[in-house]
Amino acid sequence: MCRHFAELLTKAGRVDEAIDLLVPHIGEPWIRTALVEITEGQERDERVLELIAPHAEAARRARDDGRWDSSRSDSQELQARVLERAGCADEAIRVLGKDIAGRRFLVQNTLTAYAELLARHGRFDELRELASGQDAHAVLHIYADALRDRGRAEEAETVMRDAIAADDWVGHRAWLSSALLRDDRLDDAITVAEPGFSWYDCSNLLAPLVHPLLDRPEELLHLLEHPLTVPHHGHEEFQHWWRAFALAGLGRVQEAIAVVEAHPDPWADPRIVKAGLLSTAGRLAAAATELQALGTVKAREELFEVLVRQGRAAEAIAAHPTVAEQRAAEAKTASAPLRKDGYSVEPPF
Repeated sequence: MCRHFAELLTKAGRVDEAIDLLVPHIGEPWIRTALVEITEGQERDERVLELIAPHAEAARRARDDGRWDSSRSDSQELQARVLERAGCADEAIRVLGKDIAGRRFLVQNTLTAYAELLARHGRFDELRELASGQDAHAVLHIYADALRDRGRAEEAETVMRDAIAADDWVGHRAWLSSALLRDDRLDDAITVAEPGFSWYDCSNLLAPLVHPLLDRPEELLHLLEHPLTVPHHGHEEFQHWWRAFALAGLGRVQEAIAVVEAHPDPWADPRIVKAGLLSTAGRLAAAATELQALGTVKAREELFEVLVRQGRAAEAIAAHPTVAEQRAAEAKTASAPLRKDGYSVEPPF
């Protein structure tokens, strides 16, 4: 509430009143962030710095004392941000760099903010030194991105390949495989990511390659059928889902439907999935016919989208379930018995 009122005051040109409103609550991290955001471009940087400085210093003292003070953990980053926008980038780098060198900071965000600050101002020597030390996991990708942004993609690739050779960390592989994919080097990206295809969940490197290819079905299918690609560990069903929609995107609808029929669990009503595949293939009339025949709340929600794509807005509005119908369906789903794996034993699963 306090922040929203301050934003309104700022928009009305009453910036000092907005600052005064926030000052009594400046000990709260979200208030300090709001202060910095609403005063950008308002020629109040000097005053903002005066307000933030004591909190930045408190963060340094906490670190010196071995204390964790989460209420101050953002202060050094915010101080540097205001210094930079006030035209004092060198001072921001000096102050924050001193904190990093002395390990006088509380959270990794402060470290990455410093690395990004160096990157924005072309301080490559300092950034390279930071990225090659104990904080490589946190900031090497920032250095590599900075190199790519300046047309030095080959150098960035070499930096990351050297890091993988020295320390085969999943984050290094994730960055390099994604960068190679952005350069349309899918096979190279697969080779780099392949050791992580069988890892668990967030460390699994298959999904980060799949997601950018969801609207590029030919390349997605190439990835899924590549000899190095293995089932997504613990979530093999995702691979069937991706394959089905890649096939549909290529117009191979019957093959796509066959994939879903062969691997129906744990997806929602396979009939709705079939309609989705038809829609993905551009066969909107056939998809609409399937959904109209079902008539369930979920089917009508999907039908709404298909009819909109066909330009049939009035029919789409008429088909869409009411809020009451949606709530009733949600309540029914919540009360339905579950299987051992947590999914419903009744449609929509």
